[in-house]
Amino acid sequence: MAKLIIRLITGIADVVNQDSARTGIQVVFLPNYRVSLAERIFPASDLSEQISTAGKEASGTGNMKFALNGALTIGTLDGANIEIRDAVGPENFFLFGLTADEVMERKRAGYRPKEIYRRDELLRGVLDLVRSGFFSPEDPRLFHPLVDSLLEHDEYLVLADFADYARAQREVAAAWKDGEGWTRKAILNVARVGRFSSDRTIREYAQDIWRIQPVQVPPGGAR
Repeated sequence: MAKLIIRLITGIADVVNQDSARTGIQVVFLPNYRVSLAERIFPASDLSEQISTAGKEASGTGNMKFALNGALTIGTLDGANIEIRDAVGPENFFLFGLTADEVMERKRAGYRPKEIYRRDELLRGVLDLVRSGFFSPEDPRLFHPLVDSLLEHDEYLVLADFADYARAQREVAAAWKDGEGWTRKAILNVARVGRFSSDRTIREYAQDIWRIQPVQVPPGGAR
């Protein structure tokens, strides 16, 4: 299924990139991700997409690195997103989606993704376009298993979060048009996330988990 999702992304890229001369938008895959490539990606990014379903992803450092370099975050209340939003302020973070408790409650109550599909015209249009073979003309049925999985199971409640994600993206688009306001948000992100440092992390591990004390090194170094 993961490979099929990646194949869908490349299919969408083929369509988007054919029109890039007019729109200025491209979908680009950067191979062999590594630290030296990350050093170029993070400072160049305006928006950080941290869209894991709340409660499904423990954490990560990528979202911290984006924020430290001035990218604004669109994301769920999951993992380190929660700490970032607390640090930079809700007004400088684009929040969407169910909370972890709401995700569990939806599943306990009996989650029915097909009902969301029937109610949401925009979502229905998206999934129907994918199913039609528009992004895989050489094999029109290629993405049927992916759509069927979302409609029958939707393990990560993608359909439940879709409408709110679309709403948050409209909020992003409106904020982007205000260049001065966006720049202010970016600067505040940089200024307020200094706590995401390896020094603080190791200190908290030492105090709270390992329960060890720092070693005092005398002037001139250890002897």
